[in-house]
Amino acid sequence: MMRTSSKKVSTTQPAPKAKKLAVSSAKPDARLLDAEKFLLPTYKRPAVVMTQGRGAFVFDCTGKKYLDFLGGIAVNALGHAHPRIVKVIRREAARAIHLSNLYHNAFQGPLARKLTEWSGLDRVFFANSGTEAIDGAMKLARLLGRRPEEPAGTAAKKHRFLALDNSFHGRTFGAISVTATEKYRLPFAPVVPGVEFVRFNDLADLEAKFDDTVCAIILETIQGEGGIYPASEAFWNRARALATQRGALLIADEIQCGLGRTGRYFAYQKFPSKPDIALIAKPLAAGLPLGAILTTEAVASRISPGMHGTTFGGGPLACAVALEFLRIVDDEKLLENIRTRSADLREGLTRLASKFALIREIRAEGLMIGIELSVEGAPYVTEAMQRGLLINCTHDFTLRLLPPFIITRAQVREFFKLFEIVLAKTPKQANATNSGKSAAPERAAHAAAKG
Repeated sequence: MMRTSSKKVSTTQPAPKAKKLAVSSAKPDARLLDAEKFLLPTYKRPAVVMTQGRGAFVFDCTGKKYLDFLGGIAVNALGHAHPRIVKVIRREAARAIHLSNLYHNAFQGPLARKLTEWSGLDRVFFANSGTEAIDGAMKLARLLGRRPEEPAGTAAKKHRFLALDNSFHGRTFGAISVTATEKYRLPFAPVVPGVEFVRFNDLADLEAKFDDTVCAIILETIQGEGGIYPASEAFWNRARALATQRGALLIADEIQCGLGRTGRYFAYQKFPSKPDIALIAKPLAAGLPLGAILTTEAVASRISPGMHGTTFGGGPLACAVALEFLRIVDDEKLLENIRTRSADLREGLTRLASKFALIREIRAEGLMIGIELSVEGAPYVTEAMQRGLLINCTHDFTLRLLPPFIITRAQVREFFKLFEIVLAKTPKQANATNSGKSAAPERAAHAAAKG
């Protein structure tokens, strides 16, 4: 029997301490004032303090309840306060939170074994984030590309990276270097050299740019920040073949789409071949920071002690939680639930698309869903939050849904009740095509991914 952690919470009952906090709600919230004064202004956030979550819901300091269809941007795959995760955190926090990678801990080995079973790959390196995993994979690719006769400190002949248009891989220098979206990359130029971008799902462009100087091609199996676009099977197969022929690596960024999000353990498992490296993070430790590089024995054989490392990656608490997360996905048959709820969402969104002309296209794999609008999406995100629904907008025109794996049929119905109101009540805007703006700047490049 599948446990969904969907313990019902009354919509009128506030979260603990909410009444006390609400009494002074007319006064400026000191926590918000502190944030405004002391934090770097890197985020544009509403003036709301979120205090707790339970199952598929989040509560703010006034006790208002929100249906969470963003899931911490694909992190909270088990929702909030899953009882098995809470139990492990309490147990392990009282034992050892951090021991350092100078010593073995009780959970790294078993977690690595489980990840190799899920992925079909052979070896694991634990990092503290997805962007750190990206950088580590780039180091491995450069290492594999260097021939024995090419001395360290010189530019190896095989050093170039191919990445895809519309991509997003993270915020570190290595990650933004292979991120095509210019607003993330150009302010920090010059970035890591030796990167060239390939048109998304364009076989001819891939073949033209994939030469003997390429050490790796890195791609999101499904582009997330770019608007939920899957790599086509033809593109994947050709990238795999060229990487093999040229002695390069195929690196799959599964940080957002992996670990069950699509209804498979990994999104690349819909293809007939595996990558040389797969990168994961977001849901891995159920909200605790943990990422990983999964790779083959052939790649792992080139690394030796001291060549790469991390302080926080793979600590005992995070690894214990991650191991429990993987067990929960299997024990509660959540892949089956993901596929079923995905079908429910597709059906309902198709119905709404026939009713609201502003919905231009629906793209979905499992519980990774993009709703492309003909108008800018930000006002719909704001309206949704006011109505008690958390979603977000990516690439200006795509509403993104990343609900937790535990989502129930009743919660899907609640989503549609709220979302239809949002579509109907959000103030109308000029259509993007009428205002001179393109609702899909990469539409032509993505044509092969649709259908």
